[in-house]
Amino acid sequence: MPNIKILPENLMNQIAAGEVVERPASVVKELLENALDAGAQRLIIEVEGGGDTYIRITDDGSGMDTTDAVMAFERHSTSKISTTEDLFNIQTLGFRGEAIASIASVSYFTLQTKKKGDLEGTLVICEGGKIKKTRSLGCPEGTQIEVKQLFYNTPARKKYLKNDATEFGHILDTVSGIALAFPEVAFKLVHDKKTVFELPATEDQLVRVRGLLGRGVADELIPVFYGGTNVKLEGFIGKPSIARANRNSQFLYVNRRQVRSHVLSYAVKQSFYSLLPKEKYPVFLFFVTLNPQLVDVNVHPRKQEVKFSNEKEIFSIFTIACKKALEKHVLAPKFTPQESFLHEARSHQPLHKEAQDVPVAQQIVNMTITVPRQEEES
Repeated sequence: MPNIKILPENLMNQIAAGEVVERPASVVKELLENALDAGAQRLIIEVEGGGDTYIRITDDGSGMDTTDAVMAFERHSTSKISTTEDLFNIQTLGFRGEAIASIASVSYFTLQTKKKGDLEGTLVICEGGKIKKTRSLGCPEGTQIEVKQLFYNTPARKKYLKNDATEFGHILDTVSGIALAFPEVAFKLVHDKKTVFELPATEDQLVRVRGLLGRGVADELIPVFYGGTNVKLEGFIGKPSIARANRNSQFLYVNRRQVRSHVLSYAVKQSFYSLLPKEKYPVFLFFVTLNPQLVDVNVHPRKQEVKFSNEKEIFSIFTIACKKALEKHVLAPKFTPQESFLHEARSHQPLHKEAQDVPVAQQIVNMTITVPRQEEES
């Protein structure tokens, strides 16, 4: 009797959901990315409890016709790539076509959408990955998605969720992180029918920073800029007075995709030289723009890692650009990158036991660059 068999579709979808949907914040992230890729200029995020009970996201993006609305529930269905070459030239936030199918397989999922210019929209109701109803309806242009009872059919997954306050905290961090990268888009976040924040669209990055991080942070930021041929870096670094005890106030974006990198965080901290004690971490908000072919965003199911083809160059740019910004504001003594590396090489412990004989600088640039994951609360 053969032992190898093809898994049923619903089980395959639930396995995929385990890779894509870690918690309610993952749902919010995937759906916001889809909305932004669709050209949304206004986003409303409504959440009840910790998000596992109810999430609704409404956008004014391009919307879908009936055919696309139904096709969106199929695994690997996407409008964003079509060839192997596209996979190495990603210019959108989402691209795998896993989000809607994966989320719908572990929830009660309702999609309401209308394509710009169409006379009527489409309603699709899906339960546990199975489409129960499809019909036409009148609705605004754009897309509205409701996700109810997340993980209702995978109780083992649901029991690992934290309390409502913790889970909503992850959602707040997710929405804030995305909103910082898209100041030209209006965001409204509602929790238990109370508005948490409502951010109007703006062309001024600092206006968005004030709205999310507060004036106390925004007023203590120093502009940083590097305009190279292959890499552009722009953003802000915080003065030592607002340094934190953790990295939670470090925001890094690569082609507007939020990532967290201990490598580049280390580079920024090095630029402060002796201005920060070891237990403090600088606040920063940086946007790296480079050719999509020079960065691989397809190295993790949840897009939690990116890999640069020119890590050494990126590391050097961060170190030098931050030092120059600090020197300009008379906050740091002038010294060369070589001196910084020599200083660190004498005191820095190897990052991995197997790297004992590898030069410190090489250990640093070889590290993986990962998307932010907040510390879990018990």
